[in-house]
Amino acid sequence: MSTAVWRKSSYTNGDGGDCVEVVDDLAGVVPVRDSKDPHGPAIIFPATAWSTFVSAVKDTGLPGI
Repeated sequence: MSTAVWRKSSYTNGDGGDCVEVVDDLAGVVPVRDSKDPHGPAIIFPATAWSTFVSAVKDTGLPGI
């Protein structure tokens, strides 16, 4: 994970609000971490589970998601 390229959520605001970072280019898994703690732990999800989660969140229609 030390060489992973992390991508910050597009919903991150300029004041360091609550956001996540993910790694997009690993086969079969998606690591996720707190953007405020880049040296902290990461949770690793199966790529299919992460995709299902993101789709479900987008389908809620909540502002900013």
